[in-house]
Amino acid sequence: MKYVSTRGEATPMSFSEILLEGLAPDGGLYLPASYPPIDAATLTRWRALPYAEIAFEILSRYIDDIPSSDLRRLVTTTYTPAVFGTPEITPLTALEPGILLQGLSNGPTLAFKDMAMQLLGALFEYELGRRATVLNVLGATSGDTGSAAEHALRGRRGIAVFMLSPHGRMSPVQQAQMYTLPDPNINNLAVEGVFDDCQDIVKAVSADLDFKRRWHIGTVNSINWARLVAQVVYYVVGYLRATADDPAPGREVSFAVPSGNFGNICAGHVARMMGLPIRRLVLATNENDVLDEFVRTGTYRVRGGAETHATSSPSMDISKASNLERFVFDLLGRDATRTRSLFGDQLHRHGRFALTPAEHAGIHRHGFVSGRSTHADRITTIRQTAHCCGVIIDTHTADGLTVARDHLEPGIPMIVLETAAAAKFPDTITEALGRPPEPPAALRDIENLPHRVTVIPGDVQLVKDHLTRHGLR
Repeated sequence: MKYVSTRGEATPMSFSEILLEGLAPDGGLYLPASYPPIDAATLTRWRALPYAEIAFEILSRYIDDIPSSDLRRLVTTTYTPAVFGTPEITPLTALEPGILLQGLSNGPTLAFKDMAMQLLGALFEYELGRRATVLNVLGATSGDTGSAAEHALRGRRGIAVFMLSPHGRMSPVQQAQMYTLPDPNINNLAVEGVFDDCQDIVKAVSADLDFKRRWHIGTVNSINWARLVAQVVYYVVGYLRATADDPAPGREVSFAVPSGNFGNICAGHVARMMGLPIRRLVLATNENDVLDEFVRTGTYRVRGGAETHATSSPSMDISKASNLERFVFDLLGRDATRTRSLFGDQLHRHGRFALTPAEHAGIHRHGFVSGRSTHADRITTIRQTAHCCGVIIDTHTADGLTVARDHLEPGIPMIVLETAAAAKFPDTITEALGRPPEPPAALRDIENLPHRVTVIPGDVQLVKDHLTRHGLR
């Protein structure tokens, strides 16, 4: 399996090469040269398999330069009840007629990012061992990516982590999950700005190819294909479990996905391209609705920091969606020249681009619909779900459920992807229910532990300087 850049100017590479590469040298994102298909017979065979075995079946179709026995070991030692708290790994819960919740918050940091990040940590350590080299991981987080990455990579051999987060824009629990880690290979940099400033710095450092290669810079954000392909697995597992009582070939389901950076829902797009019978991919945003606007109008208009709202679903306070480029590349029939024009020249010059009417129509042919949720919607949805179903959901999941209700279709199960544990957002839960959620053991008193974080201006050179002082060589 070879991987190509969305901008068409990078040499096709193997999985192990792009695993450590992150962003392509031409500024694009890697995708497989083709999507390996899964048919009805394959899905029928997978119904009897546990999560880890399904994960191996899917990942082995994309990873052919790691021995099968090694890949199976990495996968089966990652997706265990000990790590994810339940034999089902991602259990389904019925909420309302036609709506199911897929639990993705059972990992070490109680967020869906653990689903891919735990595997990514194992893959990094394995590949670095094969090459006898080191990796300085540079990442950006709006909330949960940072803690999931740091918990997956803490103490790993040959890895140092440098995580950028927007100063003062994450929940106190999210900050504590990152800043209280004592491991010497973890470095937290709180950037004076918004998430998009952090993400821009990561891209700028990655674009300096000499610096990137000299300092062995890698990424854990969803610009790394390994993150995204690991997320494809829970779409397949969710589909199989939601249709267990009616396993007719071609039986369709829809997924509702809270989305800020387009990574999670892009994994759903990949699953659909592989042949998983997904009818709709329901994209839910908060007040930062750049993606909802794109799906509805075909215009992608990034916002500046002053236009990026600080909301009660902070992990989606994003106005530049990196992974959108992967979907648009497929939407345009893999026309790298057109993709490069949109995400390169037009976006850099004008801060926006517009699809043609025919291109815009293709968004809906790929199953995408969208909607926007507000703070008031979140409060109402959290309260209703707790009262009617006895389930307390987090703020981002509330955005997904709010929008999911607007796109229900008779006879089509709607699976809402959970984002995180409600306990990570106690202030909003208290506002909705009049009481805070019961914190799990992992979060009790975490905010009172000593913090290790350096606050810096949003400057690329300052981040490079920090890497040269503290990075591995």
